[in-house]
Amino acid sequence: MNQTKSRESEADKPGEAAGEAAPGAELPGTLPDALRTELIAFRRDLHMHPELGNQEFRTTAALKARLEKAGLTPRVLGMGTGLICDIGTETGEWSGGRGMFALRADIDALPIPDTKVNCAYRSTVPDRAHACGHDVHTTVVLGAGLVLAELHRKGRLPHPVRLIFQPAEEVLPGGAPDVIECGALDGVRKIVAVHCDPKVDAGRIGLRQGAITSACDRLEVTLDGPGGHTARPHLTTDLVVAAARVATDVPALVGRRVDARSGLSVTWGRLETGHACNVIPQHAELSGTVRCLDLDAWRQAPDLVHAAIQEIADLYRAKPVVNYVRGVPPVVNDPAVTDLLRDAMTARLGADSVEDTPQSLGGEDFSWYLEHVPGAMARLGVKTPGDRVGRDLHQGDFDADEYAITVGVELFTAAALLDAELA
Repeated sequence: MNQTKSRESEADKPGEAAGEAAPGAELPGTLPDALRTELIAFRRDLHMHPELGNQEFRTTAALKARLEKAGLTPRVLGMGTGLICDIGTETGEWSGGRGMFALRADIDALPIPDTKVNCAYRSTVPDRAHACGHDVHTTVVLGAGLVLAELHRKGRLPHPVRLIFQPAEEVLPGGAPDVIECGALDGVRKIVAVHCDPKVDAGRIGLRQGAITSACDRLEVTLDGPGGHTARPHLTTDLVVAAARVATDVPALVGRRVDARSGLSVTWGRLETGHACNVIPQHAELSGTVRCLDLDAWRQAPDLVHAAIQEIADLYRAKPVVNYVRGVPPVVNDPAVTDLLRDAMTARLGADSVEDTPQSLGGEDFSWYLEHVPGAMARLGVKTPGDRVGRDLHQGDFDADEYAITVGVELFTAAALLDAELA
């Protein structure tokens, strides 16, 4: 699916057809051809060797080795996976002075099989896949770091930059709180990230000021009753019906107790109960997620969900136990940092390379960084233009047009350099 080489040779890149300098020609930090080829190979290696959250030892080692080869001093985080790396500091580590511009990537994969066919770099690990594009995110931040490190060696990096390679984004409440506790934001004044978007063409990004993702929590419910014979449901708790009513009625009930514009949504992913056709079971389990577009409604969500489950369970004389696991708040993009990303992308590929993006109901633990410093996340287009096959995130056949790596690297390098000019 790599489209990089053919696109780079096209004569109709923005500005060139009219004999003008292409966008980005005035900015240093473009991606050299040799490094582009290396980064594609690096991404494919990650794709073939996906690792789950807090188990990313191979990925961490590969990043550490490449950064050290570039003369940098990466530091593995205290939990043993993930790392941070500072560029443009005298000692390789921030020791005060001007705050840093941070680039963040998530490095973990998902516990699902890779179902791609005729793909030389499909996952070699059973039931593990980079089906959310974290291999692309990681490669983009690595590539940007290598380009910025070269600029620093030439005396052309005006302020320090920190690379943050974060483990366990897919594990609620995400690995970000642990990374922050390790000091990853010490000295950071702004932070940016990208997330692959299979609905946006490679060569483009999506931006939005304010909330760009939703809050996401995990919900686990158990229901218990005495059990009994299916011939006499009136003498016991009909737990199958009770579980079914919780599954169908709780989402509707919660949705009627908040402003519809808040986007509060309860969606179940698992319901298990019973083992025989003529036995009313004693135990049932449901699990799912609670998502919300609005921060205030998210704060009310646990009480609303608990109350709704209790009401439905009481109707059927079932005993509920609710485990409501707080996940992540919405990612709320800072307007100034969002504008910085827009200006950086425009400088590289022209104004037409940026599109407005709607708020997603997906959750992202990048939000925890934004509780501490201003920042923004961009949607990185990974769809090959003209491709009519829908490949969504978290599906086993997900893949990315690798031209997105070039776009992401140059977006980040331009943002780091423009931020210095505006500071």
